[in-house]
Amino acid sequence: MSLLLAAHGVARTYGRLEALAPTDLTVRPGEVVALVGPNGAGKSTLLAILAGALPATGGTVELGPAVTRVGWAPQRPAQYGHLSARENLELFARLTGLDDPDAAASAMLERMGLPAGPGHASQLSVGNQQRLNLGLGLLGEPSVLLLDEPTASLDPEQRRRLWQLLGEVREREGAVLFATHSLEEVARFASRVAVLLEGRIVFEGAPAELDRATPEVQGT
Repeated sequence: MSLLLAAHGVARTYGRLEALAPTDLTVRPGEVVALVGPNGAGKSTLLAILAGALPATGGTVELGPAVTRVGWAPQRPAQYGHLSARENLELFARLTGLDDPDAAASAMLERMGLPAGPGHASQLSVGNQQRLNLGLGLLGEPSVLLLDEPTASLDPEQRRRLWQLLGEVREREGAVLFATHSLEEVARFASRVAVLLEGRIVFEGAPAELDRATPEVQGT
């Protein structure tokens, strides 16, 4: 299978602190890959490097030839609080280079069930701010979608809708790479799981294989 996104020895250090050891990871069409591990394990660092939001101090990131866009939704919503949901979507659609930012914003407001009024994004509920964050990442039908704790602030119905949207990414031969603390989500939705501990991938395989991993891995 052709790859969509790959990390080749990607690493990140802060002085003497090794936040992410040299890491290899490949994401292929149709996959939903889960990153699990305790806080501080390196999940967010790896996702930010793959998204191009954080420079690596070692290694390289490779994009497959079929990749048109990499979508990115960080753990903390990356939006402008003084703009409305629509204005945020229009702005990011322009930055993404979409042909019709107004239409893209309208479609995403409806898709994510977000208010279309003039209220500031900072005044949205926590759940709506997270849905806006996810909507920004979904703009432009990305080939690869990188998500950091995407369901943390969502209620059960919002989570169900999100996984429906992510299923659509997979169906069009895109891929999703997401960090989570929910082993239930891993079991239900992931085709593959990678476990990080202290900045290193210590396990990679099918979710069912976690039962045969070491107790340290199972406890993440």
